[in-house]
Amino acid sequence: MLIYLLYFIHVLVCLFLIFVVLLQQGKGADLSVFGGGSTQTAFGARGATTILHKLTVGSFVIFVVTTMAIGIKGSGGASSAMKGVKTKTSAPAPTPKPVPAAPSAPAPANKTP
Repeated sequence: MLIYLLYFIHVLVCLFLIFVVLLQQGKGADLSVFGGGSTQTAFGARGATTILHKLTVGSFVIFVVTTMAIGIKGSGGASSAMKGVKTKTSAPAPTPKPVPAAPSAPAPANKTP
């Protein structure tokens, strides 16, 4: 039940975060995405930046917290992805025996007259 509530909050925060980021005015841009310069007239030049910045930071913090909570709750609290995986224990591989070096030149053959 708790995981579904976390998913619901997470989706709402994601949508809100997208909306707030799209409302912000870019550096050096005269127009924002929605409504042109109307955000400056509604909040004032500095007020909109402060409010939108605070909303962005707050929603980002909530986004990170819900992401971590979903990750921890979804994994069942396991501390490792390899937990429960059985490993094969075997004796160490034998070291290969050295191969004798071949002579560099063949020995001369005994010729009998």
